[in-house]
Amino acid sequence: MIHMQSFGDLHGDISKTRHALEMAGVLSSHSEDLWIGGKTVLVQLGDILDRGEDEIAILSLLRSLDIQAKSTGGAVFQVNGNHETMNVEGDFRYVDPGGFDECIDFVEYLDEYGDDWDDAFVGWNRASRSWKEKRKASYSHCTHSDIVKMQMGVVARSSLFMPGGPLACELARHALVLKVDDWIFCHGGLLPHHVSYGIEKMNEEVSLWMRDFGEGSDAPEVLSIATRGESSVVWNRLYSRDSADANYQSLQISSILEDTLQALGAKGMIVGHTPQYNGVNSKYNKRIWCIDVGMSSGVLDSRPEVLEIVDNKVRVIRNKLNFLDELDVINYI
Repeated sequence: MIHMQSFGDLHGDISKTRHALEMAGVLSSHSEDLWIGGKTVLVQLGDILDRGEDEIAILSLLRSLDIQAKSTGGAVFQVNGNHETMNVEGDFRYVDPGGFDECIDFVEYLDEYGDDWDDAFVGWNRASRSWKEKRKASYSHCTHSDIVKMQMGVVARSSLFMPGGPLACELARHALVLKVDDWIFCHGGLLPHHVSYGIEKMNEEVSLWMRDFGEGSDAPEVLSIATRGESSVVWNRLYSRDSADANYQSLQISSILEDTLQALGAKGMIVGHTPQYNGVNSKYNKRIWCIDVGMSSGVLDSRPEVLEIVDNKVRVIRNKLNFLDELDVINYI
């Protein structure tokens, strides 16, 4: 029996991230950032980047927790979302000013730390707060114009996220589509033509692109299917938008979903990407769960919610005390 916990888009808000992790029962509430989830499998659905100022710190925290979780039989998975792929493509239009500042700090921190990337990256979560405080203090005495500061931030961010850059390679560790037990996890939504292309092939080729390509990688084709356009894996909103706004009738969408799930031998799909104003919810005969609640202060600033799957029973954790809304308990046979 696999005990799974999952939550959606974080957008640079480390406070809400910790809140969600505590709700999921995997993070110590005593500020040590310790994994207490045992054999729990945690899946985060992407869009860690943009709209907030602690993006790298969140990536660092999740990597640290994954290392700890593996020592107890658990795991922490991330899937990449559209904001991860946008940043690797150099599209910084949604970057918070504090996000650029964090990149400047992180580049300087790496220069001071040395050559051990893994130790440096995992350690950033602990170091980032003091670096932020030091930077804000220095800015009060800084004579650089805002334009110069922004240019410095863009240069730092580009060096980190460009294909082959250290954070692009870090993102390359994560899949676009993940199957755990009988469940599919992806940021936007999986369609039949994605399955036909090949999920493992797609994951591998996008990873190669993030690492600055590799022999045999057909980048233009995979990016059009996986990361670009409204029907790509990371941008698709067919399952998560309100049915009143959909271009297809509900029955047609349900048929597309069933074809996709049957091809993968899956019971259901969990997606993020589209903020749900009424919280985590299910659609299409409980085969889709939409779990982006816009928790980041840069989005809706809503309270975190966590989806739990245990022994094919699905329920929603709606507050920090782990009171469970039993109306959301669904049995999958």
